[in-house]
Amino acid sequence: MTRVKHRDSDIDLIARMMRAEAVGEGRLGMLMVGNVIVNRAVVDCLDFKDLRTIRDVIFHVQGGNYSFEAVQKGSLFYSPARDVERRLARNVVKFWRQHPSKYALWYFNPYGTCPPTWYNQPFAGQYKQHCYYEPQANTCESAYRY
Repeated sequence: MTRVKHRDSDIDLIARMMRAEAVGEGRLGMLMVGNVIVNRAVVDCLDFKDLRTIRDVIFHVQGGNYSFEAVQKGSLFYSPARDVERRLARNVVKFWRQHPSKYALWYFNPYGTCPPTWYNQPFAGQYKQHCYYEPQANTCESAYRY
């Protein structure tokens, strides 16, 4: 069973983004970022209702900018994925989910402490430098199904 349909090229995209966004936070930090990517691909709500593939999620543009800064600015994202990141990406698309990213659709790395909300969405928790945010209650039931 898998959480989201994917091809080998999708595994590579997730692996590259996980490394670009969270390599400094180790394997668990990269898994959490990968989980947010998968969550966005499987939900049918909010800013993500028209995204159906991993590629859609990675290259999603909001407000004139890519949702993931690494697409625009990240040399790590454009470097080939390594085997370790590919293994982590396969785990995320198949089964891996853990708090605080379990139901999260957003994350970011603030300069200070995690704010209680991010774009009006409640704080779910923090892992190392990243703050994770889940959808507000009753706004995205599909986030809690997968």
